[in-house]
Amino acid sequence: MKLQPDKHDVQTVTGTGPGWVAINGERVDSSVVVGSRNERFGWPCEDYDALTAEHFAQLAALKAEVVIFGSGERIRFPRPAWIAPLIAAGTGVETMDTAAACRTYNILAGEGRHVVAALLLEARTAIR
Repeated sequence: MKLQPDKHDVQTVTGTGPGWVAINGERVDSSVVVGSRNERFGWPCEDYDALTAEHFAQLAALKAEVVIFGSGERIRFPRPAWIAPLIAAGTGVETMDTAAACRTYNILAGEGRHVVAALLLEARTAIR
């Protein structure tokens, strides 16, 4: 799905599909953190079961207004212990599937808010 940004001075998700996203037109095939203040780095987790509190603690250091957790192709909520550092920092946390997280990130970033999206991109497996 192609996504159109409203603001051109903000890093945006410009496309998404199974197991990938495009950030400012550049395809990314592994989990990634993207922020409206040009934060962008790989998020070293291959699937939901590999997530730990440490993955979310690094998001708290970004001091965003809200973190959007894109949990993969389906919605799966983070364990309370994982997001405790974000809650302690007063950062809002929203969880949705990764495609919805991309759309929501673009809307909030386009409004000029400091938002970070942590996008879980899981490898697709062949259907047998």
